[in-house]
Amino acid sequence: MNTDSSSETAPGFFSRLKSGLSRSKSALSDGIASIFNKRKLDDDTLDELEDLLITSDIGVEVAAAVADQLRQTRYNKEITADEVRAALAEEVAKILEPVAHPLTVDPAHKPHVILIVGVNGTGKTTTIGKLAQQLRAEGKTVMLAAGDTFRAAAIEQLQIWGARTNCPVISGKVGADAAGLAFDALEHARADGIDVLLIDTAGRLQNKANLMAELEKVVRVVRKLDPEAPHSTLLVLDATTGQNALNQVEVFQDVADVSGLVMTKLDGTARGGILVAIAQRFGLPIHAIGVGEGVDDMQPFKAESFARALADVEIPGESG
Repeated sequence: MNTDSSSETAPGFFSRLKSGLSRSKSALSDGIASIFNKRKLDDDTLDELEDLLITSDIGVEVAAAVADQLRQTRYNKEITADEVRAALAEEVAKILEPVAHPLTVDPAHKPHVILIVGVNGTGKTTTIGKLAQQLRAEGKTVMLAAGDTFRAAAIEQLQIWGARTNCPVISGKVGADAAGLAFDALEHARADGIDVLLIDTAGRLQNKANLMAELEKVVRVVRKLDPEAPHSTLLVLDATTGQNALNQVEVFQDVADVSGLVMTKLDGTARGGILVAIAQRFGLPIHAIGVGEGVDDMQPFKAESFARALADVEIPGESG
């Protein structure tokens, strides 16, 4: 999904992002307004601001950076809530900018193998379907592999997406060996000259050792056909889980060589700040964010747009 065509400007996406982050931004915006209501910037207001940012999941480091910036520039001066929100947006954008990278497909790999990982319920299968549709719209051929063989619903859902996007789906019976299925899918994709192979995986965190062993086996087996595969490993995170998303990144960093992140469900969360904390701690590329179920509701991640939506600051030329 090389997104140089600026598809982030799809009609209404910024509005949907702002709407999706409404609970996060309302808590932040209202909290900032109550703290900086015709008050001078002093140690008490800075402490209150830091507490507000930390409870908004933005993280201790980011909260400290925003407070330090204001302390250096506005200490003992009157400051408006709008000025604080603008400073917050600026600090958040600085943290997010280095990790905002579109997902690129390397045409030197045929196919470019993308392994999709994450706990059950984060939206992995839907993300695969959306990626497939976007890649197909770019003219690429795509194959799907139903590697979450433990859940019949995941297999059926991927088959529905395959039919919807006109992509072949390699699937097996419930309980089939996921690594063997991934191997078969890569064999088929190579034989058919497919551009991109998207492999779904199970996401059971109850037993990390089992999860690790299964994903390691998938990687080991596909490397028998292509020593460089998978070429991308995307971790799908559910924004509504808040601080737990940090734990998931840690687990899957141990289990799989995660190359980038996709954040889903920003349309229904008060926990949007967690993306900032994740960027600060792990520095992993953030490829895309989702603000709804529709295919156009997953768009490339843009640091400034996200920072301004979170801080409730308008983008010049944008509305809503």
